[in-house]
Amino acid sequence: MFKVASLFSGCGGGDLGLKGGFEFLGEQYEKLPFETVYANEIDEKIAEIFSENFDVIPDVRDIRTVHEDEIPEHDILVGGFPCVSFSIVAQNPKRLGIKNDVSGKLFFEMVRVLKKKQPKAFIAENVKGLLSANKGEAFPLIIKEFENAGYAVSYRLLNAAEFGVPQNRFRVFIIGIRNDINIDYKFPEPTYFEEGTLFDKNFIPLKDVIFSENEIDEKYYFSQRAVEGMLRAKKDMNKGRAQDINKPCNTVGAHLAKVSLNSTDPVLKINDRYRRFTPREVARIQAFPDNYKLVRAEGTQYKALGNAIPPVLMWNVGMKLADGLTEYVNGNQCAKKIELIS
Repeated sequence: MFKVASLFSGCGGGDLGLKGGFEFLGEQYEKLPFETVYANEIDEKIAEIFSENFDVIPDVRDIRTVHEDEIPEHDILVGGFPCVSFSIVAQNPKRLGIKNDVSGKLFFEMVRVLKKKQPKAFIAENVKGLLSANKGEAFPLIIKEFENAGYAVSYRLLNAAEFGVPQNRFRVFIIGIRNDINIDYKFPEPTYFEEGTLFDKNFIPLKDVIFSENEIDEKYYFSQRAVEGMLRAKKDMNKGRAQDINKPCNTVGAHLAKVSLNSTDPVLKINDRYRRFTPREVARIQAFPDNYKLVRAEGTQYKALGNAIPPVLMWNVGMKLADGLTEYVNGNQCAKKIELIS
């Protein structure tokens, strides 16, 4: 079993994906050889959702105040570090800097832990925009920081819909393997495809995870006054965010508790009535199983779920890492046995 230290843990989507052993839409995702031994989530309310679903109580301190020696020994470091505006320090060679805000420093905290603890591997996740930050200059420097921590690094842009998640959600995954470990990490290949292609599995449509009208509380519907106001101002919904339920959902975010008809967040229009998603529907859109416990106020649930890593997507990423690490460990054990025999 490989031990996992989880930073910026949120409600645990990434940790559930690495743990495995769950079902989503009738598909079984087998248990993987990962166990979370440490989690850090600064939002105490969101941390409660995590602790309801795992045998780990998250450390809610600011990660910048946590000394590396306080983090248990682990094999894998995982972190979906907050997306920030990086700056490029004009030096020769150029160096990565951050704008003067709290979240800007958090990427470097992950690097700090890697340098000190030297786990076998790490998984970092971020939004698609990271690739183009500062006109594309920041990302190579981010990769360099990870490499300087002692890791062979690879990355790929993945769309959650291509792995069985009912949502178009593009995320950058960065995988690092410690330099002394001879593993060539292979990213998972898509298993779901747009309808009409020659492949067996089509994208999962939104209609497969939303509730029927008679199951929806009236509080989730927008008032007629709000609809009329939107129509007067825009004639139609901003950016066409009313979802086609026969396709995967647009990306859900952390602002769904405050979604309006003129925002860019996805909403539903069914039988000429507009409504927002329920928290459980958002959990399903993010590929959380229905037995995943949602606690605290709905605003907290929306925020936690909107920021989460889809467990099914992380499971696919983690499965490939598990295969490589297991093969490496077994190979070392066989080599040691041969040495003892000889």
